[in-house]
Amino acid sequence: MKKTTYILGIESSCDDTAAAILKDNVVLSNCIANQKIHQSYGGVVPELASRAHQVNIVPVLQEALSIANIDKKELSAIAYTRGPGLLGSLLVGSAFAKSLALSLEIPLIEVNHMQAHLLCHFIKNEDQSTPEFPFLGVTLSGGHTQLVLVKSHFEMKEIGKTRDDAIGEAFDKCGKIMGLNYPAGPEIDRLAKEGNHEAFDFPIPKVDGLDVSYSGLKTAFINLVNRKSVKNPNFINDNLKDLSASIQKTLVTVIINKIIIAKEKYDLNRVVIGGGVAANSEIRKVLGEKAKIHQWEVFLPPFQYTTDNAAMIGIVGYHKLLNKQLGTMNQSVSARLSL
Repeated sequence: MKKTTYILGIESSCDDTAAAILKDNVVLSNCIANQKIHQSYGGVVPELASRAHQVNIVPVLQEALSIANIDKKELSAIAYTRGPGLLGSLLVGSAFAKSLALSLEIPLIEVNHMQAHLLCHFIKNEDQSTPEFPFLGVTLSGGHTQLVLVKSHFEMKEIGKTRDDAIGEAFDKCGKIMGLNYPAGPEIDRLAKEGNHEAFDFPIPKVDGLDVSYSGLKTAFINLVNRKSVKNPNFINDNLKDLSASIQKTLVTVIINKIIIAKEKYDLNRVVIGGGVAANSEIRKVLGEKAKIHQWEVFLPPFQYTTDNAAMIGIVGYHKLLNKQLGTMNQSVSARLSL
């Protein structure tokens, strides 16, 4: 009979301090402390983020243990984000995880943040089955846009990526031009629901292979806004909903086009989405339409697992523990950790 495991997941790659407790593949608690301080800067300030992690990490852990109703001495292993991410933020989570694992004399497991975004689909969920291998993994976030060929839990190959801005970064930069607060993606999504996505025409970047580019599209958006605002100082306010709908539609079309090409090239019927932008309603709508028309199997994460969270770190830790893929105390974090 398999012994029950309790995994503590710790996530600190950017500006969210998170801790989660998993009983095998079931989430008992998933706690996140957001850092509001970055909103006034229009983006994450690395030094402020690392300081906030130091303040938040102990209270978040205590909350996770309390909600899960277990004592830290019952933990079987600790999984933490090794990278990619902000170096200072990663160091806070890594140092805390190592210290706690050492004091409790339990295994330490390092986790790749990008793998975790895709493997969150293996958290037990009564409403959705887990995807079968192989599948096309698509990570969409503020810092990354990747197409990944996934053959097993830990056999992943990047087959496409952004050459410049990530899709979430493009959302935020376009939102900033329109005067929206950071992060702008959710606000653009909300406004777009009442706008006309055909009101403004933006070019689809032509990039060979499975790579994407968002920098030129972002520049085209900025140029249009600046040009129109010269003639009409109220242009943004007068067209805010239509601008949001038009740019959102185009940003989503860019990645959907590449997903179609990748599916055909690698003869894959399953598409698994991960990352903060997976919460976007346009992406969910278009993928839902493709699933019905072309019989795709599309897996979209529950909203609580789209943004950075520790439950996804914990599920990777659980599978690594089963496969005896343990970390060591001398492993250093990596801001540019690859798949």
